[in-house]
Amino acid sequence: MAEQTLAPPEVRPVAPPPSGRRGDWRDELGRLLEVVALVGLVVTQPLLDVLGHSPDFFLFHRASPADVLLLVALIAIAPTVPFALLGAVSLLVGRIVRAVVHTLVVGLLLAALAVQVGRHTTPLRGAPLLLAAGVVGAAAAVAHRRWRAPGRVLRLAAAGPVVFVALFAFASPASAVVLPKGHGGAAGVAGAGAHPPVVMIVLDELPLVSLLGPDGRIDATRYPHFAELANGSTWYRNATGVSGWTPYALPAMLTGRYPAESVAPHYSQYPDNLFTALGGLYEIKAEESITRLCPPSRCEQPASPEQGLGVLVRESGKLLRQVAAPVDSRIDPENSYRELTRAEAGLDAAEPVPADPKFRWDALNANQPARFTSFLAGLRPSSRPTLHFLHLLMPHAPWAYLPSGAQYAAPEDLPNDGAGWVDLARQRHLAQLGYTDRLIGETLRTLRASGLYDKALILVTADHGVSFLRDWQGRGMDAINHAADQVAWVPMFLKEPGQQAGRIDDRNWQHVDLLPTIADETHVSVPWRVDGRSAKQAPREQAEKLFYDRPGEPVRIGGGVPSSPAPVAPDPLVGTRVGDKPAGGTATVANLAAFRAVDPATGELPALVWGTVPASVPNGTKLAVAVNGTVGAVVPVVPPDKGGRRFAAFLPDDRLFAAGANRLDIYRVGADGSLRSLRLS
Repeated sequence: MAEQTLAPPEVRPVAPPPSGRRGDWRDELGRLLEVVALVGLVVTQPLLDVLGHSPDFFLFHRASPADVLLLVALIAIAPTVPFALLGAVSLLVGRIVRAVVHTLVVGLLLAALAVQVGRHTTPLRGAPLLLAAGVVGAAAAVAHRRWRAPGRVLRLAAAGPVVFVALFAFASPASAVVLPKGHGGAAGVAGAGAHPPVVMIVLDELPLVSLLGPDGRIDATRYPHFAELANGSTWYRNATGVSGWTPYALPAMLTGRYPAESVAPHYSQYPDNLFTALGGLYEIKAEESITRLCPPSRCEQPASPEQGLGVLVRESGKLLRQVAAPVDSRIDPENSYRELTRAEAGLDAAEPVPADPKFRWDALNANQPARFTSFLAGLRPSSRPTLHFLHLLMPHAPWAYLPSGAQYAAPEDLPNDGAGWVDLARQRHLAQLGYTDRLIGETLRTLRASGLYDKALILVTADHGVSFLRDWQGRGMDAINHAADQVAWVPMFLKEPGQQAGRIDDRNWQHVDLLPTIADETHVSVPWRVDGRSAKQAPREQAEKLFYDRPGEPVRIGGGVPSSPAPVAPDPLVGTRVGDKPAGGTATVANLAAFRAVDPATGELPALVWGTVPASVPNGTKLAVAVNGTVGAVVPVVPPDKGGRRFAAFLPDDRLFAAGANRLDIYRVGADGSLRSLRLS
């Protein structure tokens, strides 16, 4: 039998998978996961962390749960989309280009992450921090390109955004806004006695010392309507708020309990409060701002133009710029809260124009805060006992009003602390307080005209103050430690029904006393334990106060009734007329164009002037700022702020301005008082 030889089987080479198939898609998926991880660390985590600890951000903008969830989805997904599109486009050019582009993207995102980490862990700021972050990003990109381990770690970290969203939705203080649970607070029990109407105004960021004159009483010259209120009510002169932060301070006022937990100022977290206590007996008309303590079963919040997803996205973008900046910034969404005017809200006039020649309502009525207009419109007698409640963000920053009610523009990043700047901040605060005084006056006029003044229990107070002490400006613990009299002590006026004469009570009032006092005055029994003490009870024996920078962590402060601040004498040049003076240099005024066409009838005036002078001008040099030949302010030259500004002058007297073109002059003041005119550009 012939031997047969078997041929070996034919071996065919296996072609590599064509470009764009399984292997490439795995690579692309891995790259996408890396970008998702980095974007999550650079954008999603820090932004959701700030917003998660700021439920008042959503309450102020009256965001629905759906709006909040849509915003969170955008924060978690949208920032990745441009990088994904860039990757897809680069892939069309070629695999090498795609790899290079991805490496650059990774380096860029890592550099952005290094900026945030460096700002919290190193003393570097500004350009040095950016340079260091660029070096870190470049080195990290090289490591990512050379070794596989960094990429594997990033792909595992792609689960981060899901975790960040879950923490926001279920574990952050803002979760109460997204997933509110229940709103069945306990109703008070009506007792024997009258149930008078209650009118309650809570102002914001108003230190008592701002209202005081040299004699320790309300300065009736600057604030005639606060003085009028004091003359007909009981002034609790030793009253203090319990926290420098509204989301803690206001719930304490309305529940009678000290802050215990860092939770949202929301009815689901504070089911037992003034609105539920009175709600079974009283009709509730509540205008809240950055709280939502009145449940839907008791009252509905009116709609506002400053709500909806578009507003949330715009304001979140501003927060992201602060988060990502290479400079220090106190990231507090509350800094941007501003009352809409009635013109912005599209409201019709609610009241006739008061006959007050000092207050130009004929021209400025549209500047009135919209929620104040709505509040006034509701001040009408009713057959049912009614609670009229208003929390008004006045004279809270941002400061934009003159005492007359005219508005002015100012840079958002103007400093509030440091040489020259803190004095400017206090001047602007006091001017806005002057306008707030006008609103109090209109409230008193409306109450008298409606017949409610004599019948109602009227309360006017503020949730906290603010320090204008240089180097300790603000309302956190640093300010408390150095200027507690400005942060904790607030105005507190209570007019009982039928009260005619004013009196002063210097008992140790703390704002947890507000609810039990209202309950006693309205003859309603509060069905829960309170920490406060009604003003109808004996005063506290101890003099010290409890203050909470953080819930559950009381700080004991003392000091008693604060003294009025030392009066600041105006510069003798203010109010003087000046003519042509010798030339003495140059100055750049950022808003010089605003003086070319002024129309006071619009309710807007260029009352703040800011700019810079050459570096050769020494710090401390005085500048006199004149409008139409009258000096309105004298200010010092200071070191440049981050915007390059070396001076800013506030001109609160709107009588300086005229319709049409206005002349602005700035003079350099010599040591001998001589003036030299600066050429403006």
